[in-house]
Amino acid sequence: MAGDASLRLLSEAEFGFKAPNGFPVSCPTLDLSTTWDGEEKTLFIYRPSNQAVSKIHQIGSPGSKTPDALVATWKPDGQFLAVGWSDGAVRIMGLENNKAVHQMQLCNDDAAKITHIAWATSNITKRLGKKVSGSGEQLLDELDFGHGSGILDLPQELTFLEVDTALPKISPLPTASAGSGDDATVFTLRTGIEFLFQTPKRSVYDQVNVMVVGTSDGQLHLSIYDSFVIGIFPPPSLGALLAPRLVYHAACPTVSTQALFMADDTTNPAELHIVPMDLPFISSSPINLSLLASKLTTLQTLLRYLKQTQLHMLTEWKNARELPTRFLRSIQSDLAESQSGPKNVVAALYHTAVMGHAHEPLREWLVDSLAERGHKRWDKAVTSGLEGLRNLVHENLLPGLERCSIILSRLRGFAQFYDTRDDIGFSTMQISRVLDIVSCLSLVGHKVLLHTMDELEHFAAFSGWLRFQIDRLASPSAAATADELTEKEATMDTSRVLTYIERYLTGSPLDAFFDAVASEDYEADWAHAEDGPESLLHVLDGQLKKAEAGQSAMKALPHVDFLVDYATTWTGRIFKDIADAKKRSVRFGVPMRLRIGGSIHRLDAKMAEAPGNAGGIVYTALASKEAANKGKRNDFITLAELSIVNGISSNKSLSWRCIDLGESTLIDLRFLDATTIVLLCTGADPSHPGIFTVPVQADAALYEPYAEDASPVSIAGMPLDAAGCTAYRLPATCTMRPVRMEVHSGHAVRGQVPARICLLASNRTTWRTFTLDKENIAT
Repeated sequence: MAGDASLRLLSEAEFGFKAPNGFPVSCPTLDLSTTWDGEEKTLFIYRPSNQAVSKIHQIGSPGSKTPDALVATWKPDGQFLAVGWSDGAVRIMGLENNKAVHQMQLCNDDAAKITHIAWATSNITKRLGKKVSGSGEQLLDELDFGHGSGILDLPQELTFLEVDTALPKISPLPTASAGSGDDATVFTLRTGIEFLFQTPKRSVYDQVNVMVVGTSDGQLHLSIYDSFVIGIFPPPSLGALLAPRLVYHAACPTVSTQALFMADDTTNPAELHIVPMDLPFISSSPINLSLLASKLTTLQTLLRYLKQTQLHMLTEWKNARELPTRFLRSIQSDLAESQSGPKNVVAALYHTAVMGHAHEPLREWLVDSLAERGHKRWDKAVTSGLEGLRNLVHENLLPGLERCSIILSRLRGFAQFYDTRDDIGFSTMQISRVLDIVSCLSLVGHKVLLHTMDELEHFAAFSGWLRFQIDRLASPSAAATADELTEKEATMDTSRVLTYIERYLTGSPLDAFFDAVASEDYEADWAHAEDGPESLLHVLDGQLKKAEAGQSAMKALPHVDFLVDYATTWTGRIFKDIADAKKRSVRFGVPMRLRIGGSIHRLDAKMAEAPGNAGGIVYTALASKEAANKGKRNDFITLAELSIVNGISSNKSLSWRCIDLGESTLIDLRFLDATTIVLLCTGADPSHPGIFTVPVQADAALYEPYAEDASPVSIAGMPLDAAGCTAYRLPATCTMRPVRMEVHSGHAVRGQVPARICLLASNRTTWRTFTLDKENIAT
């Protein structure tokens, strides 16, 4: 045995409930863990000292039960948490709040269930060592890089040069919810906005995150960059397996091929199939995939933001119209029934403003029905509604449209440059069409802003005049009061009062952008837009001029919701075409079947790059409880070599070895990295388990060729001592009977975090994290 060492306690958490199977799940880069409380229907994220960082709770749709968290997986950099829920949705949660920043609806809650989520990082290009010519060595020697970040890649820096960083930050929406679902609240939080609109860091310029989600019906859902869906794939054909499902996954950042582990039982399968999944688009995309995915995902998010902005704008417009409409409706009926005088409220108020005389129905309405209290409500409703609408357009809609234009202009440049290639998935015509729609929204936004400002100014004059009339008609005819009212009347802008009564009182120019539209008009305008006029902006401008002139015009086209929905539809087509272009290159290789003479109750896998950049190596650790019950306490490690050429893999060899655990019984196993596996075993005292780190080497002498018909007992087991393992023990003050283990290598994402071993006690409420001395592993 290579050595003996004691683990050091890093942190401890004590849950107030028992963690279900598959939980807790620890963060790979930070000392955080997440677990599920089935009784409270809440997902908790804990940090050291047993503090709950976040409590995530989903509310079911009306008539349905609250969804349960089925599986959870951390993003490789630890910044997000992907949670699969029983309602068929994968929601990606940030750490700063409990709102979903992205959501992918994969299946209905009454159909298939989410069974596994895999999240891995892939490098787009391999970083080659920089070779410097002799003439350049002297120059580099004279440069001081000690206080800098080293040599930067100028073409890469220009590629990722961000223009929108010079713009003000996207503003959160008002806290009052105007919609339903997760988007109704996530955009109201500054933390949610910052999480959703992050500028790519230099460290991820050459990286793309790949998520593979398996469901109980065997389907595989592939997406990149958090939420850009590539497509859905049926389960690969695996011969005797009738219903293969994804049970595990392994990937290496420098290898474009990933390994899927399929079985017909997610708990104790009798056999496993390693299915290589080739993703050649990761390395062969003509456009930097990280940049493209970043722009597309940001565009998706901006469209969600614009949709929520539109809903808030509609709410503010309704708030400004509903209460005055109710007030006016009450006097309108009285005027219509009167025997003399004006028959509508516009004529009655106009008469009063010009002549100073109020007909009896109007006087009674002003003094008895509306009065001072009703006027205050009217003034507050209209003023706050119009000011809210103005702020939404100025602070949310127009800045969001500016960022959409920047991204679309960048995408149009890509489409023009790669016009001769058909694997980018989008064309100049498509991007130009969306830019045209965004220009229409910008025009409508500016029109709404102008009309809102104009109506606010006129309403301020009208509101003051209306209060003056209420006071005048309700006050006694004392001389002092009459003089005071005369001074107020002299300071009023009567022209604006008359304009408001005539133009804004019962109908506003803003109605053309927000009022209800008949479905026939909506469908007709949509069909006209789909017929492909050369410039939709030109059509919209003409229709707005017709409407302002009182002529018949298209009713739905100027509406903000129509244009937002139309832009979303067109971008959805572009996203689908891009995804289809990537999906066509995805290939599933020839499966490799694994059996160890019994049902597999412990499984872990790691993928590494083969020596000489010749392909990939998939290390798989397997253990069977049935074999342990028969006195054969063995752990099997298989080594599958893949040859990869231009992103397409082929099976090269499959071999295996056996590690004899002696008198110990395996509890759990995990790969620390592609060179070391950690074995958690029972000791003589159940409260003092044995923890062993065993080197995993691709030495041909240690492995035997794997044959499906070979009996596992025919392979000689290598004792732990001979395998070069290092034994670890728990601190004397931390005795426990662990039932589950997770391990993570060291990271320095937010400060230095050492290699860790996380153990769940048999009570399923105690979760302890220990540091692993990496130096001892190498001795």
